[in-house]
Amino acid sequence: GVGTLDLIDDDRVCLTNLNQQIFATRRTVSKYKVDAAEERLHEICPQTIINKHKCFYLPSTAELFDFTEYDYVIDAIDTVTGKLEIIMRAKEAGTPVISCMGAGNKVDPTALRVSDIYKTSVCPLARVMRKELRKRGVKNLKVVYSEEAPIKPFEDMSISCRNHCICPPDAQRKCTDRRDIPGSNAFVPSAAGLIIAGEVVKDLISFDPENRTT
Repeated sequence: GVGTLDLIDDDRVCLTNLNQQIFATRRTVSKYKVDAAEERLHEICPQTIINKHKCFYLPSTAELFDFTEYDYVIDAIDTVTGKLEIIMRAKEAGTPVISCMGAGNKVDPTALRVSDIYKTSVCPLARVMRKELRKRGVKNLKVVYSEEAPIKPFEDMSISCRNHCICPPDAQRKCTDRRDIPGSNAFVPSAAGLIIAGEVVKDLISFDPENRTT
């Protein structure tokens, strides 16, 4: 199995995470996500080494990480700036990287695809990433994206986190401060995550679909 994981996030578990992240429960609400994830992962596989970094991955924090030490990098960042930085650092280090495109405001997990970034379609985030990566000379990038057009969710303000935010006062990116919070359900983001995990493991073991005994 996977021996060591580095988890990078300064966010805390919010009510909006309960339906999409396995470590997000009523009990872990307001905990740092990396702490909640470590606890859940060790319940599954106690021997896995978890390195936690309570920060957002941005150009200002990129120097904290040596990408030559990693066997694989997963980009699940939700800001273009952070995504571009982590992808470029991984490429420069020669470390394999896979990037998740937009999974919010989607309802069809069967529309998820694994592809090169330049062969993607429909996804608005992928369109922006194609443009920015092309400008930076990136020739290829494995991504998971959805061919489903995003829908506009209905926000019920009576239960919205904008009016009922439980984030700690010192939390960054509080629900009340964020400009737009994409709607997510239990079955699209999680499916994207499982696909990414599968791609990483297959790449690490050089899985050959033509040789099922690998």
